[in-house]
Amino acid sequence: MRWIATIVVSLIAGFAGAAAFALSGLGDRQTEAYIMANPEVLPQAMAELQRRQTLERIEPMRAEIETPFPGAVLGNPQGTITLVEFTDYACSFCRQSVADVNALIAANPDLKVVIREYPILSAESADAARMALAAAQQGRFEAFHNAMFAMGQVTSASIDAAATTAGVDLERAHAAIAAGQFEAQLQNNVFMAQTLGISGTPSWIVGDRALDGAVGREAIGRAVAEARQARNS
Repeated sequence: MRWIATIVVSLIAGFAGAAAFALSGLGDRQTEAYIMANPEVLPQAMAELQRRQTLERIEPMRAEIETPFPGAVLGNPQGTITLVEFTDYACSFCRQSVADVNALIAANPDLKVVIREYPILSAESADAARMALAAAQQGRFEAFHNAMFAMGQVTSASIDAAATTAGVDLERAHAAIAAGQFEAQLQNNVFMAQTLGISGTPSWIVGDRALDGAVGREAIGRAVAEARQARNS
């Protein structure tokens, strides 16, 4: 219990309200007794610790994380609030999150959504990621992004079909892919994900928050609102 008390005491300066007041000035034994009587402070402490650790990873890389591959952005490209999504076209949870992202964009005119292609599920999803970047190069990213997820299964045929639906010049796109124009970007996305501790998709970065999985528009929306409040404060 003593190590838990140490964590709580070290974090309590960041809290507000009754718990902070109650723990101020207490010794270790008194703190332990308070925690035993009020265990609800533990999730608050651990959440705060996680937030601070996440921020320590994000902050040195923020500019790079929030700068999209040219054209690989949804929403307002000039938006003042940035949501970063690490995604894989073969990921069913990413597909499930498309409607959430679109709803957030509609509700937040100041929101820029930076898409980071993170194809970790299959060779085909890596091919789809390359085509997405080729589409971005041609100014057709959003159309391809939505069409590719609408296809469901990721195959060479569905990738080309999505690109055609999006109005991508396939000959030009395949030439760029064959020339390896997008490999550095994909490798950099992997590096960023590993540095941030991201191991799955979808994963989200907004402000000083990192969210894992298909957490839904309400959870992401709250993080967006927090980021806006922090920016405006």
